[in-house]
Amino acid sequence: QEESQAENYRKMILAMSEDIRVVLIKLADRAHNIKTLGSLSSDAQQRIARETLDIFAPIANRLGIGWMKDELEDGAFMYMMPDEHESIRVELASGQSLREAYVKKVQTILENALIASGITGKVVGRSKHLYGIHQKMEQQEIEFNDLYDLTGLRILTTSLKDCYSVLGQVHSLWKPIPGRFKDYIAMPKPNLYRSLHTAVIGPEGERLEVQIRTETMHNICEEGIAAHWQYKEGEKFKNQYMDQQLIWVRHLLETQKDLKNPKDFINSFKVDLFSNEVYVFTPEGRVIPLQRGSTPVDFAYAVHTDIGEHCSAAKVNGKTVSLKYKLRNGDQIEIKTTKTQKPNRSWLSFVKTSKARSKILHFINSIEKEKSLNLGKTLLHKSLAEYQVDPLEFLKGKVFDETLRASGFTNFDNLVRSIGLGKVSTHQFIEKLLPREKIEGKQRKKTDRVKLCGGGRDFLLAGGVKLKCFDDDILLRLGKCCHPVPGDPIIGYLTRGRGITVHHIDCGKIQSPGEESERFFDVGWGERAKGAHSARISIIVEDKPGQLAEITRILASCDINITLANLRQESDQRANFDLCIEINDIEHLKKMLSEVAKVPGVIKVNRMEDYSAGKKKQERVKQVV
Repeated sequence: QEESQAENYRKMILAMSEDIRVVLIKLADRAHNIKTLGSLSSDAQQRIARETLDIFAPIANRLGIGWMKDELEDGAFMYMMPDEHESIRVELASGQSLREAYVKKVQTILENALIASGITGKVVGRSKHLYGIHQKMEQQEIEFNDLYDLTGLRILTTSLKDCYSVLGQVHSLWKPIPGRFKDYIAMPKPNLYRSLHTAVIGPEGERLEVQIRTETMHNICEEGIAAHWQYKEGEKFKNQYMDQQLIWVRHLLETQKDLKNPKDFINSFKVDLFSNEVYVFTPEGRVIPLQRGSTPVDFAYAVHTDIGEHCSAAKVNGKTVSLKYKLRNGDQIEIKTTKTQKPNRSWLSFVKTSKARSKILHFINSIEKEKSLNLGKTLLHKSLAEYQVDPLEFLKGKVFDETLRASGFTNFDNLVRSIGLGKVSTHQFIEKLLPREKIEGKQRKKTDRVKLCGGGRDFLLAGGVKLKCFDDDILLRLGKCCHPVPGDPIIGYLTRGRGITVHHIDCGKIQSPGEESERFFDVGWGERAKGAHSARISIIVEDKPGQLAEITRILASCDINITLANLRQESDQRANFDLCIEINDIEHLKKMLSEVAKVPGVIKVNRMEDYSAGKKKQERVKQVV
């Protein structure tokens, strides 16, 4: 049911890209439904309220329909969290008369100031809606009584120039609060919201929020796309505002097109709807809105997919930064690209935008499909050589085509890709094809175990097939269970659905060969294997001041980067430091362990990977490979 509902939302969003009326009707329908939930079961109320907060209210916000967003959020809030809703409603009502009197006083001061300056404008009070108050309490981890910005005013002018003149008037009357001024006129929000925001210490020392905008801007802020309705029967939308909104939807769909699963599509869509933006600049001065927490890689993909895929370095405000650097408002970013740079899986750990994430995943998946195809072909040819069968004769036969279809494969590539992913055993498939007497009458020819040697060198497989290094052509990954590093004795294991995983030869996670000997492969470290490799170490020390500082100093002197630290105090005056680090190879690790062991107060230091479970099988594995 959940997946079916996700598919319904996906269809609505797709339709929205062609005709915005689709979503406006859906929003109006939901606004009506949220007011009639009283007769439904509690489960239904919760489900509809959650859908409203997750999908419909954010869409209303993204289309700039502020009043509907507030109405949907407050209606859903009442059913999602009835106790919190009632508590805020009561608190808000109890101080309402005092706030109204205060707003009236400030309103009079501002109106007189506008008249004295010859500015035509309207001053109105504004109040926060209940769900907005709840969100602020949650985000700032404060109680209702600690909120200082429940009081707000909005000043509506007749011209853009007057907006900035009024801002000067407000700041001359009361002291502005540093860091609270935002110019959404110069840099509108993605939903085209435009306004000046400021906060001041008003009369009686009260904090006061002030919004300044023109009447036209206010109309857009409240009504959004509905304020620009210029639709003629039988014609397309011609209004520039609508065109921009449709461009947003289509751009969003473009980033999601590779997500076939409806739930994945909706989850990614939510990320875009809920994003709290930062505004950054290209070297030419173009404004790029991004989700808060975005990195140079997100920026690169926002500019163009090709720039994202070849992003190798970044400068922010003229200074070189890491690709993991979190961008801030006003940053100017310059991206360096190289033809050899490609997206890698580690980027997924720090990118924030759905466009960057979906494009990276699409690239990785397409590469892994190709790698699994290459590996599958290699394994199939190797197995055929063991049965002394000519591959050309075998693969072109009628029996092969029939067995292929009977096994559920539509073509040869699907078969070999499944073999490369470890989903299909080559021997089992071949033995379905060969006559029983041929299988029993011929001893399988023992071939050399496949050797996969990385590092820019070609390697020779059984049957004389030459391939490039596995880093480029074979689906292969390092085991996260044992974290092998260059210099460790290693073995390749064909993991079902994942290609070849490289393990430490004593890793307890890999199964004993037994009847699955075809899943094991000789692998070797290549010339380019050195670099940042993950390892885990455990350090037990005397619990006294300065120990951690001295250990981190030693690690830094050994050019070791700490990626994760878990520190805990033991009961017997000892402390335990479990660290995830990045090293070049086993010799680098040994040198570092030796240096740490010399630190006064260090009781024990060792690598955390436990290979004891694999010791008993080591000889059997070696016999197989």
